[in-house]
This record gives sequence, structure tokens and C-alpha cells, in this order.
Amino acid sequence: MIGSDVVIEHVGKSFGAFRALDDVSIGIGKGEFFSLLGPSGCGKTTLLRIIAGFEQPESGAVLLDGVNVLPEPPNTRRVNTVFQNYALFPHLSVFENVAFSLRLAKAPDATVRDRVGHYLRLVELEAHADKKPAQLSGGQKQRVAIARALINEPSVLLLDEPLSALDAKLRQHMLIELDAIHDKIGITFIYVTHDQQEALSVSDRIAVMNGGQVLQVGTPQEIYEAPATDFVAKFIGETNLYEGTIRSVSGQMAELDTAEFGTVYVTDDDPPPAGTRVSWTVRPEKIRIDLERPSSVRGGLNLLSGLVDEPIYSGFQTKFYVRTDQGATLKVIKQHADWSDEGPRIRWKDSVWLSYSAEDAFLVEVKR
Repeated sequence: MIGSDVVIEHVGKSFGAFRALDDVSIGIGKGEFFSLLGPSGCGKTTLLRIIAGFEQPESGAVLLDGVNVLPEPPNTRRVNTVFQNYALFPHLSVFENVAFSLRLAKAPDATVRDRVGHYLRLVELEAHADKKPAQLSGGQKQRVAIARALINEPSVLLLDEPLSALDAKLRQHMLIELDAIHDKIGITFIYVTHDQQEALSVSDRIAVMNGGQVLQVGTPQEIYEAPATDFVAKFIGETNLYEGTIRSVSGQMAELDTAEFGTVYVTDDDPPPAGTRVSWTVRPEKIRIDLERPSSVRGGLNLLSGLVDEPIYSGFQTKFYVRTDQGATLKVIKQHADWSDEGPRIRWKDSVWLSYSAEDAFLVEVKR
């Protein structure tokens, strides 16, 4: 890999009384596509700006390949940034926008032509080299900004909400292109976003942040399937999140007493002992919905009955809000896998059965 390791060690930053970053530590490997994910104000952009050199922390260190770069100014770090507003020069052509830093360095014309041509081909804009930014679409402007950031061949590319100004369809298209560019050049990408779907789609690993802290670092699958906190469970995708008390433990399976559903079976790598108050979660797509009671109920299968409060059809799926006999509401998502998969015609106010395995329900937090 030609990228750099990036290690953030115990970084803290305040703006007056506001604590933007609180003892943040993260390790990012060479060539990773790593995302900082969280809501507005969680500290992700502040952390990106500290890595770039635009902000200085009060404590901690930022190491690139083992060297603390905090004493270095932004222009000497092997890091470049792509901003969400593109920051292109409106009076310069696409070619000259990308060539700008080479012109400042007084690179020979032949070098400028070769390097700019290479990166315009990389972002598929060589046919637009003579256009001004005003003649480009939003996606094309973003690709110019990416090419300009890559022209100095940084070992780390920082991307601060780079797709937020684009419409939904173009954002998805650009996300695929961005991932392809990363695969071609192999440097380390650190991507800031508040959009969990973006982060899940392209990241090798994700750091979920809130309130200036890193709550969990993991692969997209780890973050989604085994959230470490209630916040992560609710922020990443849709879920059903409740509390309960552990009645008994058998291996990785825990039996819970819950106010909403009675007895519930969930799993955990290392369940806490009986009597512990916990939160637990099950994703809506893990729950099966049927008009008839399942013919066999094996151990560890959670089985509930209730009425459909609201069915919401979305083409590729239907989301059901089901009021159980105990009075609680569960969200259930049924995917429509192919043209014949209509499934039972479940409608508003139908009586239904819900079932899900203990292996699809997880303990999240121990409650103090």
C-alpha cells in the first residue's frame, strides 16, 4: 500500500465551554477506506481538520507512519482535503484548477501536462479539461476537486462530506466512483459523513462518533449487526431497541424478562450474570411475519402475536408496525425478493405472528 498509517492518540479539543473532542483515539491502516460517522456536532469534522493541520488540539498526537505531525503546518503534511463546497477557482479551467498546486511549485510544463492528464483520466474528465466550473454538473465539480487533491500524490486523502451538495441519485453514483478511485490509487481515505448508508456502502471500517467521543470502531457488518451502544444501534439503520433483565444464561444465549414482551431470548459473546439490567436489539428485517402461527417452535425462537397497526409498501419491501398482544410496537421489514414473492397479503388490522431467532437479537448495553 502507498498510503500512510494514521494513528490518533488521546486527542482533545474544546471551543470555549464546548468539548468538541474528548480523548479520541483511533488507528487507521495503510490504504484503508475509513469513515468518521455521526450526527452534526459530534466532532468528526473537527477531527478531520486536526489531521489536516487546520486546527490544533489541546492534547494528544496525530501520527502518520509513526511520526507526530501536529508541529507541522498543513502544507508540509502528506495529506490533502476534499471539501464539501468543492472550493474551485471559477475563473480557471478544469485543467488549470487541477494544475494549480503544480503551477505554484513551478513544475515544468511537460510535468504539468502529464500529471494533470493522468488525474483527469482517473476521474474521467479529460474531455472537459477546457471548461470552466460553471459549465460542469455537481458531480463533475466534485471529481475536479478530487483530482486537484490527488495531484500532489498525498498518502492520505481527507474527504469532508464531499457528496452532501449532490442529489440522492448522483450521490449514489459518485459514491461508487469514489470507491473505484480509491481501489485504483490505494492511498488512505478518511471520509467524514453523517449518512450511515454512505459509510456502510464504501468503508473498510467505520468509527461512530457522538458528543466528541468514539463509541465504536468496526467493519460495516460489525457496526450494523453488533452495535456496542444504544446510540449506535439507533443511529445505524432501523432497529427495535428495548430493555430487560437477565433471568438466566446458557453459553452465549441469555433469557430476559421484559416489560414489553415477557420472556425474550438474545445472544451475546459474553452475557452478564442473572439480575443484570441490559438493553437489547433486533433489526426489523430479522423478524418473520406470518398470518399463521409457525408449525414448530424450537428453543431460542422468539414468538409473538399482535395486530398490524400500519403497513408501508415501498416497492422493494414492506414495513409493518405491529402492536403485540402485550401492547408494545415492533417494526418488521419484509423484503420482496422477486416478482412472485408477494407473500401473505397482510393488511391493516390483520392478526399476525412474529418470530425471530435468539441469534438475530443482541445484548447492547449494561444499564447502571
